[in-house]
Amino acid sequence: MFVVIYNGLIRDRNRVDNAWGQVEVQLKRRYDLIPNLIETVKGYATHERDTFERVTKARGGAQAAEGPAEQAQAENFLTQALRQLFAVAEDYPELRASENFSSLQEDLEETENRIAVSRQIYNDTVLTYNNKVQQIPTNMVASMFNFAAREFFEAGEEAEEAPAVEF
Repeated sequence: MFVVIYNGLIRDRNRVDNAWGQVEVQLKRRYDLIPNLIETVKGYATHERDTFERVTKARGGAQAAEGPAEQAQAENFLTQALRQLFAVAEDYPELRASENFSSLQEDLEETENRIAVSRQIYNDTVLTYNNKVQQIPTNMVASMFNFAAREFFEAGEEAEEAPAVEF
């Protein structure tokens, strides 16, 4: 019984790590799209330097964040910065008509959806793991071998929807 419980905890802890890895893959995809998006907008809106700097700074902060709580906070700042970037883009009809910009918009929207799905899977996996760590009899084995509950990836209310990318 002890071995079965211990192996179950190991399996679920590894699933949590894997699920977090999937979140990170989608976030990296998002980070990779942002420089292309900024360069495209820069070509049309050269005097919007503050907005570009905010997005770049928020991207850097999000890439440097560690752990679900810090990552969620950094992602909220990045989402707000991207919303500002798209608000700037609304003032440039020729930019909105650009095929490159449209393609980047679609890629970002798809990536935002993937992030949401990955985050949901991660949180579901954490819930299963945390339940085992906290419920009898597995909590006894968990405490003996220092299996600790994991953090959920909880984005703020402002990050619940993807940045507006439709014009």
